Amino acid sequence: MKISRLFTLTAIAAISLVACKKSFTIGGSTFNPQVNMSTYDYLKTNKLFDTLVIMIDKAGLKDELNQAGTFFAVTNFSIRNFVQDRRDSVRMWLNDENYPYTFDSLDLPSLRDTIRSYMFKDRITRDMISAKGAYRKANDGEMRLIQLLATTDYTTNVFVTSPQYLYLTKIIPWNGYPVPADSTQLAGVQPQQLLQAVCQTSGILTTTGVLHVVNNDHTFDFYGDNN
Repeated sequence: MKISRLFTLTAIAAISLVACKKSFTIGGSTFNPQVNMSTYDYLKTNKLFDTLVIMIDKAGLKDELNQAGTFFAVTNFSIRNFVQDRRDSVRMWLNDENYPYTFDSLDLPSLRDTIRSYMFKDRITRDMISAKGAYRKANDGEMRLIQLLATTDYTTNVFVTSPQYLYLTKIIPWNGYPVPADSTQLAGVQPQQLLQAVCQTSGILTTTGVLHVVNNDHTFDFYGDNN
């Protein structure tokens, strides 16, 4: 998987967090993860989330977002991937490869619960998560597995300790294996059930909650992996 420069810098930040819990280093400078604004306002001031903000507004989720302890934000690229996959499905169904389908074709209010599936009531920070992970209920009622997994992207002469990436995973039923009802059933999950999304940035602390940013390669609603 192609990893963006921001994603690479986040790995460096993850290592630095071990040494300093209040701030971490990016490119040799100190970065404070605390931002003095709400989660919604932070998204609105960052062009990477222009499309997401439109969806939040149309779905009437601004207040719920700011009340959520944790939000895994998807970028414009993730939503574009979703639109392209939806377009391809519609064109195939209609047998019309030129059928016009864009972001404006989406029924945004109907995607309300999909947006809510990235929201969690509790604050979920990196120091709370392990490789085993936390199995938490999202605001739409579905369960999600949240894990910190070590990467082998970097050689040992770069880092003494392997960087860890934060993953948000949707578990789907497969070949008779159900979606676990709780964490005690995770041991029986098969690899084919795991739809993983890695975070390119994690641990942004707003005045209303914790914000993690899902990698640009992710498809909103895990749509491409769900079909």
